[in-house]
Amino acid sequence: MSIIDNRKAFHDYFIEDRFEAGLVLQGWEVKAIRAGRAQLKESYVVVLNGEIWLLGMHISPLSTVSTHIHPDATRTRKLLLKKEEIDKLIGKVEQRGYALVPLNLHYAKGRIKLEIGLGRGKKLHDKRDTLRDKDWQRERERVMKHDTRNRAGRSDG
Repeated sequence: MSIIDNRKAFHDYFIEDRFEAGLVLQGWEVKAIRAGRAQLKESYVVVLNGEIWLLGMHISPLSTVSTHIHPDATRTRKLLLKKEEIDKLIGKVEQRGYALVPLNLHYAKGRIKLEIGLGRGKKLHDKRDTLRDKDWQRERERVMKHDTRNRAGRSDG
């Protein structure tokens, strides 16, 4: 079940591979995410010292957070992956043009997981092509829907 999607990621990158990672979260962060107060729009994933980290994900703290906790809404959060997956990602990211992009935050067996994608950056003309294709698909669907309505309303006789 998806909590939040990063639609901008598909606009800016060609996603070639996907991985599901766990997150190291504090209690107040889990409560805030369950309340729908997370944002992935400006976040990104980096590799530091052989570990994968999520930077820039904004989690707005709830007003009911305990008084002894000082929440940091955009703190750096560690991602939990298997060693083989981390090694594969490090190898790909070191190649020219690959980036790790957070795609969506979702629940898996009651736990909060982050789906990250291995992507290549799109150039401006690629983005235009994607928009043109989406517009064409939308227009085609509209015409097909309109056409089936007209056929259903006619009587042959």
